[in-house]
Amino acid sequence: MKPAIGIVPEHRETVAHSLNVLLADEFVLYTKTRNAHWNIEGPDFYDKHKFFEAQYEELDEVMDEVAERIRMLGHYAPATLETYLKLTHLSEKPGQTNDANGYITELLADHESIITFLRENINRYANEYHDLGTSDFITGLLRTHEKMSWMLRAHFR
Repeated sequence: MKPAIGIVPEHRETVAHSLNVLLADEFVLYTKTRNAHWNIEGPDFYDKHKFFEAQYEELDEVMDEVAERIRMLGHYAPATLETYLKLTHLSEKPGQTNDANGYITELLADHESIITFLRENINRYANEYHDLGTSDFITGLLRTHEKMSWMLRAHFR
């Protein structure tokens, strides 16, 4: 049964597709953060290992919430690596060094890319697609990514 939540089907489909892109970005960022956790080296290994663990655990919750929001709109969340790689805005940079500065720089850029995507869509979801629920939802995600970015950025002070 399709949801009767006051949003026309075309708008629900457009918003769900946009959230599919977000889910792909979140999954790629989660994977890159896991990579940092697994492969970090250097004198600050233990601290950064634990730091990246906390970050990927938070991203795991974010991914679940995004997928659930897609389902609330009556659509299916993508769940294949192939689909994520087609949808994501983010890129991988294999072959970099396994030090904290390298990982933090790359992860920070990815968070900031997601922040920009979220910020660009907050008003669009509310005003163009009349989906205040998703607009409010991604406002919360925006705060989550801003905090995670701040935590990453603080390593450079």
